[in-house]
Amino acid sequence: MSYFYNSWDQDYKFPFGAIRRSQSCQFTIRLPEETPLDFSPVLVVFRTGFKERFLPMNVKERENGYVLYTATLIPKYAGVHYYYFSYTSNGVRHYIKRGDACHGVLDQGEMFQLTVFGKRYQTPKFLKGGIMYQIFPDRFCSSGKQHENVPSDRVMRNWGELPYYKPDQNGHVWNNDYFGGDLDGIRSKLPYLKDLGVTCIYLNPIFESHENHRYNTANYRKVDPLLGTNEDFRTLCEEAETYGISVILDGVFSHTGADSIYFNKFGRYDNLGAYQSEQSPYYSWYHFWGNKEYESWWGIDTLPNVDENNPSYTKYICGEDGVLDYWMSLGAAGYRLDVADELPDEFLDHLRTCVKKFGEEKIVIGEVWEDASNKEAYGVKRRYLLGDQLDSVMNYPFREAIIAYIKGEAATTFRDRIMGILENYPKCTVDVLMNFVSTHDIERAINRFGGQPCDDKSKDWMAGNELSPEEYNRGKTMLKNAMVLQFFLPGVPSIYYGDEVGLQGWKDPFNRRCFPWGQEDTDLLEYTRQLGKIRREHAVFAEGTIEFLVLEDQVVGFSRYDLETGGSVIVLLNRWGETAMVSLRDKCFDRYAFSTVISGICDGDAIILPGNSYAVISAVRRKTTETAE
Repeated sequence: MSYFYNSWDQDYKFPFGAIRRSQSCQFTIRLPEETPLDFSPVLVVFRTGFKERFLPMNVKERENGYVLYTATLIPKYAGVHYYYFSYTSNGVRHYIKRGDACHGVLDQGEMFQLTVFGKRYQTPKFLKGGIMYQIFPDRFCSSGKQHENVPSDRVMRNWGELPYYKPDQNGHVWNNDYFGGDLDGIRSKLPYLKDLGVTCIYLNPIFESHENHRYNTANYRKVDPLLGTNEDFRTLCEEAETYGISVILDGVFSHTGADSIYFNKFGRYDNLGAYQSEQSPYYSWYHFWGNKEYESWWGIDTLPNVDENNPSYTKYICGEDGVLDYWMSLGAAGYRLDVADELPDEFLDHLRTCVKKFGEEKIVIGEVWEDASNKEAYGVKRRYLLGDQLDSVMNYPFREAIIAYIKGEAATTFRDRIMGILENYPKCTVDVLMNFVSTHDIERAINRFGGQPCDDKSKDWMAGNELSPEEYNRGKTMLKNAMVLQFFLPGVPSIYYGDEVGLQGWKDPFNRRCFPWGQEDTDLLEYTRQLGKIRREHAVFAEGTIEFLVLEDQVVGFSRYDLETGGSVIVLLNRWGETAMVSLRDKCFDRYAFSTVISGICDGDAIILPGNSYAVISAVRRKTTETAE
């Protein structure tokens, strides 16, 4: 070893990763014995906006020509901290900073991050070890039920047709075509979801809206009439509970629809909207100027922005008997927050307080596309994961890491991406991370894997290009490999409806096509069920620590294990088409005693991995000095 420090190795930093406020954390560096020191090395720590702290490091021990120096930090404040090490030799000051993913190097690199979260921060247990299933309500399942009070300007389509995507003469896509998926349709498929191992349904917006995506809310307190009634939602939650399934809602609180009871730009509603008069009770929610001009979300005039910190709006959403209270009282288990970056800290504080009134098991998940621990939005360092706001986030960094690895990126790069998030996020957050490979905002993974890149393609191209049989088979094979990682890495797998049966789709609206009932890829469906079965039968997937063991060009392998009991499950994935072999006598498995091959081919002390296959092995990890690498 020639490095000075390794933030993933608990001989150098203990404990690994983020820590609680007031929790002791020990840092150790190693310097060659012949290094002349003018003074003892120091650990330098600071938070953004505050002065540096200098902690002297003392000699811990000497080994193999090196001197180990150590210091202990007990942080008084929650927040993202940064640190590095410094020493002076012959009058010259030197620095040890992060040179790659985890190693300290001399006189170059960047600072290390240490996330310090609240002393009492915990996340809901109900999601840990579970499986989430995301549903775009209009496109999952139609009960065939006739609903009342459906607006006459909606265009009803036949199930399975291509969604509308062409703009009108003014360049606007109205998204006014509907396929009739509804809450009763979802309820009828609860046995199907139970069979998949689903424990939580995440519903894209269900509130009354006048576009099919329903992100332009018209009435926060009413289910869209085409989906059913508020009572239908209560019934869905109650019946889902009998299957061990919770239901969370999509909270769209940064903007409303222009066509809404609040704004009423088009006069659809009888009440006085903000666009119509300053006398509207909702006028103060919005920002107007000039001749009826107003601030809108990303310049889209059908989505007027709201001032979330306006007392009237905050009370309406987060107050006593407000919107959040109402849906929680009907059975919602929590919320996924649309564009959490655009929700101010004060509003998020109020929102969490309101949701947690119903118990610590209620959940708040944010849509954040980057590393949520150090995210800056609109010039503000966000504090999503410090204990006062979010329980979890949509795990886009894992999604990109999984897809890049399956498409050929180096195994070490994959490990570094995964470990970087695990190092920065509180462990309790990691256990409920929303791990997906597809969502309603991005092309489906099977298309990403099997077809051409679509970022530079037109909507007309996307509408006219299905995957060829060869592309589909390639995409399906790679999707299977990706799902192994999605299901067994730390966090909670989130299946975007239809991925499990081979539903295709480029970007919006083609990623929101109807579920192909009766035309499912049954092979892919059975594969997904098998992954779910393995996951729910082994408790280490709920909160187990991860250790990467095999990092070869063809095979990646890791262990999920319980720190206390040593119980472990080892996952091996062969991402290529040729057969591979992994010997259980390899040094990387020295800590493990194997018991059962749960899935895969065993030949004596070797695991045989046919092309594009995985193996899962039950084991016990012997207790030794813990390391995250």
